[in-house]
Amino acid sequence: MQKKILLFCLLFTSLTEVKSQLTKNVIFFTDKKNTTYSLSNPSAYLSSRAISRRTKYNIAIDSSDIPVVQQYIDSVLSTGTVTLLGRLRWLNAIIIQTSDATALDKINSFPFVKKTSGVALRKVNGKLSENKFPPFYNSSQTANRFEQSLSDTFNYSASSSQIKIHKGEFLHNIGARGQGMQIAFLDAGYTSYSTNQFFDSARARKQFLSTWDFVQNDSMVEDHSHGLACLSIVAAYKPGNFVGSCPEAGYYLLRTEDAPTEQIIEEYNWAMGAEYADSSGTDVISSSLGYTTFDNSSFDHTYADLDGNTTVAARMAKMAAKKGILVLISAGNDGNKTWHYINTPADADSVLTVGAVDANGTIAAFSSFGPTSDERIKPDAVSVGSGTALSTTSGTVGYGSGTSFSCPNLAGLATCLWQLFPEASNWKIIRTIQKSSDKYNSPQSQYGYGLPDLKKATGLLLTDLATINAIFSNCTVTISWSSKDIKTMLYYVERKLPGETNYTKIKTIAAKGTSFSSQQYNINDTINPGITGTVNYRIKQVIDTSSAGYDEYIIQSASADITACFPLSTSDNQNQKLISIYPNPTHSQLMLKFTDVNSIQDLQLQIVSITGQIFYQENYNKPAGISTLVLQTQSLQKGKYNVVVYRKGKRYAVKEFIKQ
Repeated sequence: MQKKILLFCLLFTSLTEVKSQLTKNVIFFTDKKNTTYSLSNPSAYLSSRAISRRTKYNIAIDSSDIPVVQQYIDSVLSTGTVTLLGRLRWLNAIIIQTSDATALDKINSFPFVKKTSGVALRKVNGKLSENKFPPFYNSSQTANRFEQSLSDTFNYSASSSQIKIHKGEFLHNIGARGQGMQIAFLDAGYTSYSTNQFFDSARARKQFLSTWDFVQNDSMVEDHSHGLACLSIVAAYKPGNFVGSCPEAGYYLLRTEDAPTEQIIEEYNWAMGAEYADSSGTDVISSSLGYTTFDNSSFDHTYADLDGNTTVAARMAKMAAKKGILVLISAGNDGNKTWHYINTPADADSVLTVGAVDANGTIAAFSSFGPTSDERIKPDAVSVGSGTALSTTSGTVGYGSGTSFSCPNLAGLATCLWQLFPEASNWKIIRTIQKSSDKYNSPQSQYGYGLPDLKKATGLLLTDLATINAIFSNCTVTISWSSKDIKTMLYYVERKLPGETNYTKIKTIAAKGTSFSSQQYNINDTINPGITGTVNYRIKQVIDTSSAGYDEYIIQSASADITACFPLSTSDNQNQKLISIYPNPTHSQLMLKFTDVNSIQDLQLQIVSITGQIFYQENYNKPAGISTLVLQTQSLQKGKYNVVVYRKGKRYAVKEFIKQ
């Protein structure tokens, strides 16, 4: 969301008079020693879904999860005319409102109070400045450069370009539309969301999970149209008219922004919203908010502050990510202004910061620049934020521009991607989206890593998470692999024999997943006699058979060492009757009897395990007539073995025996 540099005329000009208006304060506590909660019983303060997220990604439940000590809160509230506005467990703090100087003095005297900080000006006539959100609607439709495909699950219509520029329709087509996922929006309000036609389906399916207003401390959040526009980009569902990027997720609608003003308390509101989302169990946060300057300029951020660890908003965005949440933040709209750079919390190092391009992938001039002050690449990615299809307050399709709108578009698609790979952490999803982007190898200060390709991201995750194994036994290699798939996909099994420089496709396997899910496969590959050495295999997964030329990803490779090659069945070997072995089973010696009356030169004898491991080998020239050779077996472990006889490099006969 664009933060305008506001011209704010104070009614009082002295610094003392400004400070006197700071009626809202954050009270920071020293500890949580007197808590009634326990780390061993997190269900008392975290939802089961929040606990499951921590368990899934090996995130420890720690003191930051423990609520603020109630005894400390009660002591603060007992000092005078003091109203509790909010609690911040991650900061171990509360937000209060009071004009009682005596109460503040007493609060500061408590030994468990670390410090207090004024965070909000008193409003004058209910409004301090012009609206910080510029108008974003226009009536002309942007050029739609992506045509609707008959194979697509949804008829996107107005939103086709912003979905297809990322190949997001691929995710929807293979079943990922947000089912079972939860997204929390932190914004300024969601005007008419309860009646808007684009959310008829979401309301019918009870996808709106809860609402809360951290500005007014109530559940009514229909205060502003900005959040509505952002929500619609994700949640709209009117096929043939407008379909969002993640239309089947569950949504939390949280108001943290006081649109008529720009005050530092909004960063603390943002922190409370992030905590609410975390404890509720959300998977993703999408927030089109950013901060640089305030109505009270003493709170203004400098570029040096944008190091990901200084501002409250950045620290709390980082904390949300630490709790396993995928956090997406708009980069800001100052690219063609004096400030030039991203806002906060877009500077947080563990969030996905989103800049803006148009439907052709051309950067929007207003999209803010990176890097952060500590020289990290930002933004992380770009999405359509110039001419983005969205809902107006009257429930019609409008078009708007701003990184406010590129952020939710990518947030919805990232949610669909994560739905397919819940075993991947939030950070792995971010890294994969970065790697899938068109400028990953040459990031730029306004594009970041560039435009993500969500189909490619799917292939990259399959490559990272698939497994393969190859085992050789009796002239046959068994190749086993696991991957995620759906029936519209294929696998190519490719092989490279010893001495070969290129792989050859030996089998095509149809995927068997009825939905996108983990599947196991096994095939056998028979090796021709006489081949020894290392055989290499690789599996290519074709993830989109509907596209021209297919989309193939080498998901895994494996090799098998071919140390001996003999058939599983020896009944068809014409030389079997010419040799015999005894005693069988044997203990220490095995007699190998040749009944061929002719002399035979250049024989090679091997004792080989059933898995192909050679335990004994010698060369032998058989004299004319019947002859017997003694083979020592005392050093062998108990089990089945084969005596393999080669003549001039070609297999002559095989006999199986048992060592007791």
